[in-house]
Order: sequence, then C-alpha cells, then structure tokens
Amino acid sequence: MTPKPISLALQGGGAHGAFTWGVLDAILEDGSLDPRAITATSAGAMNACALAMGRVRDGHDGARQALEDFWRAVSRAGGPFQSATATGWFAWLDAMNRVFSPYNVNPFNIDPLTDILAEQIDFDAVQACEQTQLFITATDVETGRPKVFKGEAVTLDAVRASATLPFIHQAVEIDGVPYWDGGFTGNPALWPLFYAETPRDLVIVHINPMHRAGTPKSAEDIMNRANEITFNASLLAELRAIAFVKRLIGEGMVDPDRAHLRDILVHSIKADTALEAYPASTKYDTRWCFLTELRDQGRHAAQGWLKRCADHVGARSTIDLKAEFLDG
Repeated sequence: MTPKPISLALQGGGAHGAFTWGVLDAILEDGSLDPRAITATSAGAMNACALAMGRVRDGHDGARQALEDFWRAVSRAGGPFQSATATGWFAWLDAMNRVFSPYNVNPFNIDPLTDILAEQIDFDAVQACEQTQLFITATDVETGRPKVFKGEAVTLDAVRASATLPFIHQAVEIDGVPYWDGGFTGNPALWPLFYAETPRDLVIVHINPMHRAGTPKSAEDIMNRANEITFNASLLAELRAIAFVKRLIGEGMVDPDRAHLRDILVHSIKADTALEAYPASTKYDTRWCFLTELRDQGRHAAQGWLKRCADHVGARSTIDLKAEFLDG
C-alpha cells in the first residue's frame, strides 16, 4: 500500500528533542506514512535535517540511522551536562545569564553545537532532498518577526540561528541580519505549510507541555512554566486561526477553493505526560541513557498514535482543536 503523505511540525526543546527523535523513528519504521514536509524549530530543526539527509542516502532506514548518529554525537559532546543531574549546572547557568551577556562571558562565541552540526549533517544532502521539504524558523532580532529558511537557505547557520537562545549564545548573523531562536515567533511556524505544495494532513509533535497542573512556586519552576507559555504562544495563535478557518469552511460560510483556503486536517502527538516529571534543567541533560529514555517514550507515544489514528489520515482530523487547545 502506498504510504499516506503527511506534513510534520516539530517543536524545539533542547535535549527533550530526543522524544521527537523517537516519534520520527517509529513513524519511519512503520512506513504507512510519508513525511513530505517538515516545519521545525531548534532541536526540531536538527531532527528534520538529520531525517532529510538520511533519507537522501538510504530512504527511511537511512533517516533512522542519521537520527541515531546525530543524537549519539550530541551525547558524546555533552561535557558537564552528562553528570547524574544537570540541575546544578542549570542553576549556575541561569544565574550567570541574569548577570552577564554571552558577548561578555563567551567573546569568541564558542558553540559545540556548530561542531556537531558540521560533523553530522551534510547540508548539501539536506538541500538535495526532494522527498521531504524543510521549513526552518528563526527570529529576526531587529524586526521581531519569524524568518523561514527553506530549500538552499537551509544551511548550518540557519539551523544554528533557529536554536540560538539569546541569554546563552550570541546572535547568528546571516546576510548581515541577526537571528535568535525560532521559538519566540514560531515553535514551530505552521503558516509556511499553507503557502506551499505540502500534504493536507499536519501532525504536530509537542514537546513543550501546553497544560501543567498547579501553581509553580520555586524560581526554577516559575521560569520553566513561563518559558513553556512563551514558546507555545505563537503555535496556539496559529492553531486558533486554523480552527477559525475550519469553522468557516464547515459552516459553508466560505468556499475554500474561491477563497484560496485549505481545510487542514490536524493531528497531535504530545509529550506532556512523558515530560511533565522532568524539570527544565533536563533540557541540558545529554547522557545517552537519558536521551534513549526520551527516545523510547517518543516511540511509544507515536506507536499508540499510529494504532489509533493512522487510518484516519487523509480523511479527517483526529483532534478537536477547540477542545484540546483553545477552550478556556
């Protein structure tokens, strides 16, 4: 049976991106779906590039191997964050970020991620991938607007820019324009999929919890929840717009063909349950045992979703946007 085409939306979240690795691994292994387009930010962008490169080399098997190779390299380069807990380092880093600029504490702009990307990702192969289109989002520092890199513009610098947190790393300049992490303006941006020839079915892989019960009390928990809310805000706004358009189409208020609108079919794989017990500090935890634990949780979540929802791909949405994301 011919695999059904889908688009994927991959969030950023540091080491928690290993959950997305697991989701992608399960989808590629299953083979019933064909990721034809990916919009992604930060760690999601790295997963997307590894998938595209591997797919050019050896199809789905090549993509699975490239993803594993990338995360092994992340673990090898993890340095101090491979300790039993990253909490102490996270607390120290957070304290330094509140006092010092990365331009002061890291004037030579040393960034191990650059070496990992250069070693693991062949961007010529990424750009040559015809099976999967990539849309990588960064934030234009000067305008505050999202910048989407696609095609030949998906370079090492574009991916670095998509993952550049301004309190930790210096802005990445591309053609004289400074960029920060794409999560500020699109985590990930969905709109690029609506203006390109991409599959109608959109599968969003969430690794920043939308819902977290209770009031955070500690400084770390407050910062963590504030960051989750901030980095989900743009996605929620786009989901609200999609829900509005679907309502107009569903009630016959607009003709989608005449209005040049697409009735997107939306699906969702969430890490909320899997990640709710982990503090923000674990986004810096690159121990191999931790990364593979997240991978396995991502695989489990994707396998469950495939069992419940894969048959509905191409026919209908498998989530109620209003009920899941917009009510309240």
